[in-house]
Amino acid sequence: MYNTILVFHVILAIAVVGLVLLQQGKGADAGAAFGSGASATVFGARGSGNFLTRVTAVLATLFFVTSLSLAVLAKQLAGGESVVDTVAPETPDAEVTVPVEAPAPAEAPAPEAAPGTDAGVAPTEGVPTAD
Repeated sequence: MYNTILVFHVILAIAVVGLVLLQQGKGADAGAAFGSGASATVFGARGSGNFLTRVTAVLATLFFVTSLSLAVLAKQLAGGESVVDTVAPETPDAEVTVPVEAPAPAEAPAPEAAPGTDAGVAPTEGVPTAD
């Protein structure tokens, strides 16, 4: 049933878009009043506009009805529960085991500079100067 309504809904959507694109804009009425081609239609000069407008209105109404129907059916198929209401059950008897790893080996501390030396200064021996 859901799939049938969904297929009908898609067909209605395509039909509504097609009918809207077939209709003439309001600016074309002035040209039709002077007999520019629209009077040669099957429905007459004004009849085609009214017919397309009515068919578009009916199809748009059916589109809204199928939209609401799909929303109601989707909620029923989901069980009527909210995602917020569904919580994983707690298991109080379950024991949690955490793997224990051996501590990382301690690194040897960096050697300290001897007193009276320039610790942290790069040596300048053998480096050419800009003189």
